Amino acid sequence: MRKWKKAVSMMLTAAMALSFAACGGSASSASSAASSAAGSSEAASAADSAASAGDVASSTKSDVAYVQDKGTLVVGMTDFAPMDYRDENGEWIGFDADMAKAFAEYLGVEVEFLEINWDNKLMELDTKGVDAIWNGMTITDEVTNGASVSEPYCNNGQVVVLPADKAADYQDVESLSGLNFAVENGSAGAAQLDELGIAYVAKTTQADALMEVASGASDACVIDLLMAGAMIGEGTSYPDLTYTVQLNSEEYGVGFRKGSDLADAFNTFWKEAYDDGTVMEVATTYGVQESVIEQ
Repeated sequence: MRKWKKAVSMMLTAAMALSFAACGGSASSASSAASSAAGSSEAASAADSAASAGDVASSTKSDVAYVQDKGTLVVGMTDFAPMDYRDENGEWIGFDADMAKAFAEYLGVEVEFLEINWDNKLMELDTKGVDAIWNGMTITDEVTNGASVSEPYCNNGQVVVLPADKAADYQDVESLSGLNFAVENGSAGAAQLDELGIAYVAKTTQADALMEVASGASDACVIDLLMAGAMIGEGTSYPDLTYTVQLNSEEYGVGFRKGSDLADAFNTFWKEAYDDGTVMEVATTYGVQESVIEQ
């Protein structure tokens, strides 16, 4: 593009020189005009170079610096106990929420939680609606293709939840086809049912899917093993529900914008937080088993 501009500039310079000669202008006048035109061309070229350099700098700016400049780490999540949920005062708490607060402090910024449509999580990152997606997010090909993902920090799986008095009849995958399922839209649970060819009602959150079963509107749902361990069975909010079939094994990661240096910052933070006991202290608070935590 710059070569093309230079060629045009040279042609304009020649044309101006000829014009001066044709009009009876002196050789010195033509030379002066040529020098002026050349100077303008060089200035334009310099401006183009500066603009190009500015574009490159803007596109490669550190994401850590971006977050620190604005003073907030915006975390995209959903209502998903024990990872992220609201307390009686409406404040976000949970294993992921508390670790996100600690990570923001590590970066020297405030944390801001934004409840998002989980199906749009990658778009939220791309448009800078959020800086991280941190909500018991299963590491999948879709996620790793669309985001920079941290090293795994937790093990998990997708399990089938249904009323305890019906559990004996649904102990393997083959027995599930006759059930009416509810599942969070765009979730790992939905992906598992898609693979099995089992139809389901898509809900906004896993909590909504769980309530569908508790109310009798659906026969069963598929949710994360970690959530099932904390939310169903004796001594929980749903004592009459249990889980039977575990459909897979998976790992959780935190998603950042593609190419973001926040992923490396998180990995360093997590190791330090694990070593100093912070991770297990928070895990114990929310009933997350030590066996599922990654170092």
